[in-house]
Amino acid sequence: MVLSYIASRVLMILDNVVQTKQRAVYRWMLEPADRDAVLANVAIKNGSKGYHVIVEIACVLSAEEVLAVKRAYHNRYKRSLEEDVATNTTGDIRQLLVGLVTAYRYGGDEINAKLAKTEADILHESIKEKKGNHEEAIRILTTRSKTQLLATFNRYRDDHGASITKKLLDNASTDFQKALHTAIRCINDHKKYYEKVLRNALKNVGTDEDALTRVVVSRAEKDLRDIKERYYKRNSVHLEDAVAKEISGDYKKFILTLLGKED
Repeated sequence: MVLSYIASRVLMILDNVVQTKQRAVYRWMLEPADRDAVLANVAIKNGSKGYHVIVEIACVLSAEEVLAVKRAYHNRYKRSLEEDVATNTTGDIRQLLVGLVTAYRYGGDEINAKLAKTEADILHESIKEKKGNHEEAIRILTTRSKTQLLATFNRYRDDHGASITKKLLDNASTDFQKALHTAIRCINDHKKYYEKVLRNALKNVGTDEDALTRVVVSRAEKDLRDIKERYYKRNSVHLEDAVAKEISGDYKKFILTLLGKED
């Protein structure tokens, strides 16, 4: 029985290894909008563990790119992304996530300094009230342009002595606050955010291969070089070297190829 159990565990591990590599290659082969549609669907099925992926897609991509993802999702699953997000969430987290994926943000550079101060104060009060009414915070995060939000975040830091993400980290215990934290980080500096995703994926016991694959595959043709540079500056280790130590086999060769280094 012991040998039978060990054999079954080995087969399970081997199957997972094969699936990991196949999943990475499959996602790489998809068009970006289709890839993100698949990632969004998997994230929705994962419940609270996948909320950050929905936020990444909604907050990192441009308005046109998000629209393309929603079209791809509609074509692939015969439902809207908003519908599936709403069906599988409740309360504040539903309002935030649906608002983010519904938004079509203005992409201009205009800033209203007075509005930035007003809304920085609103966000401050919303964060202080851990179980309070978050409708205003949701409204701000889901409707303002990224340029305006950056001005608001900067004003928040100037007026309250710490970045808004630092304040959220003190209280990030609910799914809503964690998602809000992710949204702000993605809007504020998505390259810095992705560097931390990679760092966390590699430093924990047992590499988070889903996170590693998601970032490397989705950013390979966009800004992966910049993310790699940030990783080196933060960790004094090249991302390729860190990855090479943590994964193996064909999956390792594939990821290293996308990172621009042959094993």
